[in-house]
Amino acid sequence: MIKKKLAVLTGAGISAESGLKTFRDSDGLWMGYSIEDVATPRGFIKDPGLVLDFYNQRRRDVAAVLPNEAHLGLAALEEYFDVTIITQNIDDLHERGGSSNVMHLHGEIFKMHSIGKPDDIFDIRGDILPGDKGPDGTQLRPQIVWFEEPVPMIEKAVLLLKNADIFVVIGTSLQVYPAAALLHYAPPGMDKYIIDKRIPALNSYHDIHIIEMPATEGIKELMRLLLKDT
Repeated sequence: MIKKKLAVLTGAGISAESGLKTFRDSDGLWMGYSIEDVATPRGFIKDPGLVLDFYNQRRRDVAAVLPNEAHLGLAALEEYFDVTIITQNIDDLHERGGSSNVMHLHGEIFKMHSIGKPDDIFDIRGDILPGDKGPDGTQLRPQIVWFEEPVPMIEKAVLLLKNADIFVVIGTSLQVYPAAALLHYAPPGMDKYIIDKRIPALNSYHDIHIIEMPATEGIKELMRLLLKDT
C-alpha cells in the first residue's frame, strides 16, 4: 500500500513541553537576551564571546531534556504515513523521538561550521570558544540560521509541501518568516491541521482543522482524526 505523504511543520511549542523555553514566552527576549544580541550576524560580530556562550548553554539545555509525547506521536505516524518533519527548532528531539526524516530550517545546535566555510559542517557536543577555528583557520560558530541570514532549506521545504497530501502545523506562532509562509504553499484542497495551545491569527487561510491544545494533547487528537478511517 502506498502511504500518503504527511508534511509537518513544527515550532518551539512542541519542544516547550520538554522544558525548552521559546522566544514568544518572554516578549522578544530569550533567556534574558535580546534577539539582536544573540541571534543575528551583527550580534556575533559585536560580541562573539557572548553569542558563543549563549549557544553553549542552549546546547546543554537540549542535552538535558527528553522528547515528549508529541515527538513520539509524530514518529509513530510513520507506520501509516510517509512523514517528513520540517522543523524551525534547532534541537534534536524529533530525531531522538524516533522520526526518521527531519529537515531543520534553522540549523542544528549539535552542529557547527567555520565563518569561512559554512558548507563544511561538524558535530559538536561540548562548547565552542572564541579562538576555536575550523580547518580553514576561521572562527567556528554554531550551525544556526540567524535572523537576517538566508534560510537555505526553505525551497526544498516548499517543494516537499507542494507534493504532500496532508500538512500539519504544530507549536508555531507563524510569525517567523520565511517558515511562516509555508502554509501559503499548501495546495487548495489539501487536508490541513494546526495544533497550538493558542492558535495564531490565520488571516486569509481557510479550510484548516483547528486543534487548540498543547502539542502533547493535540497530537493524540490528530492521530485520532488521521487514523479513524484506516
